[in-house]
Amino acid sequence: MPINLQMPALSPTMEEGTLAKWLVKEGDQVSSGDLLAEIETDKATMEFEAIDEGVIAKIVVAEGTDNVKVGEIIAIIAEEGEDAGDAKAAEPAPAPTPAPAPAAKENPAPAPTKSNDGIKVSPAARRIAEAKGIDLSGITGTGPDGKIVKGDLEGLEGSGDAAPAPIPAPAPVAAAPSASGARVKATPLARRLAKQKGIDIATLTGTGPNGRVIKADIEAAKTGEGVTSAPATTAPAPAAQAAAIPDTEIPHTDEKLSNMRKTIARRLTGSMQDAPHIYLTVDVQLDALLALRKELNDSLESRGVKLSVNDMVIKALAIALEQVPECNVSFLGDQLRRYERQDISVAVSIPGGLITPVITDAANKTLSKIATETKDLASRAQEGKLQPHEYMGGTASVSNMGMMGIKQFTAVINPPQSMILAVGAGEKRPHVIDDSLQIATVMTVTGSFDHRAIDGADGAKLLAAFKALVEKPLGMLA
Repeated sequence: MPINLQMPALSPTMEEGTLAKWLVKEGDQVSSGDLLAEIETDKATMEFEAIDEGVIAKIVVAEGTDNVKVGEIIAIIAEEGEDAGDAKAAEPAPAPTPAPAPAAKENPAPAPTKSNDGIKVSPAARRIAEAKGIDLSGITGTGPDGKIVKGDLEGLEGSGDAAPAPIPAPAPVAAAPSASGARVKATPLARRLAKQKGIDIATLTGTGPNGRVIKADIEAAKTGEGVTSAPATTAPAPAAQAAAIPDTEIPHTDEKLSNMRKTIARRLTGSMQDAPHIYLTVDVQLDALLALRKELNDSLESRGVKLSVNDMVIKALAIALEQVPECNVSFLGDQLRRYERQDISVAVSIPGGLITPVITDAANKTLSKIATETKDLASRAQEGKLQPHEYMGGTASVSNMGMMGIKQFTAVINPPQSMILAVGAGEKRPHVIDDSLQIATVMTVTGSFDHRAIDGADGAKLLAAFKALVEKPLGMLA
């Protein structure tokens, strides 16, 4: 019987990928372990191996195709003794789009939606729309051939736009066209709230998908934060109209987001929305660490190992987490996970995005081992050759922008972790040493902590432990 070769999930966060390159062609004999294709995931370009034996009867998805869903058939393999032509004929027809579920008895009053007939939408997106009461007719799909996919609805899911109570038809005032004559894109809930508050939607800048006005935009206008609002009967001021230059008049180039950039956008937006960040900053004197680093590098030169300040920062943070285990945790809703090992994720900038290779058990590794691993992981990250276990996980992160001359910054927590250390540049500054003002090399570091899991006092203890290790670095060698 023909074997359907499906798009694999090559990382835990992968929902779709790009079939970058086929390494086989129709008619090729393949065995278990043979490389079949290169697939771009949300993190890297990875090689896909065969697990079955047979002949490539048909390549269903051409190389270079974007947005191929996990589980979608990409090729068909004919097993031994089968005719390749029969295998082609055995390719299953696309599954029909599931019919809308009958009125849910568990939720007797779902928000009604317009008929979705004729709208290109993935089954998952259709289910979400029906469950949340989202009208698909006004959404521009970003999937293949303009299909609406799950990601297009993410901006609406958490906004409260899908109220469980029936949504009445918008009144003419709430649905009024903008001053330019074009209908303003807005969710039904946003229109209803705007009408209740006397806010003219045409004066608002939507932050939802495709510029759609959502509930949060109405609330911001109501409280005077962000966008401005005016009574529903007030037309936009002429000056405001003159200042609103259509983006089509500005020279520009639109680039399609890569899978990696989509994932970064989704995860970091979720982090800022879900995790209440608290920021703690401390100045750390570097002179003793720099002196020790020079001495160690002199002794390691014959082994081809060279320590960086960042390698020593990784070690210091790992030991600090060992000393203050209250910060080596993750918030899991109704549980707090306490880690017994210090795995440090290191932010590495790569073409098109950011990836965080992990130095496992960093507290118990030598500085030379950390330096060797960090160099290897960063190099393979640049080439897109990391395996999922090399960048997934981690209990805390380090983001170092000191080499770029940045003095101080705050970093966004990498979920599900609960802290990240933002490291600035070491620079000569006036510094009080032994009650006298002297010149010292000082580095500013800022810890971002998820306040749901880590209290400010515990975050302060962690930074104090980190500062002590950096300023007396022989403690990292004990």
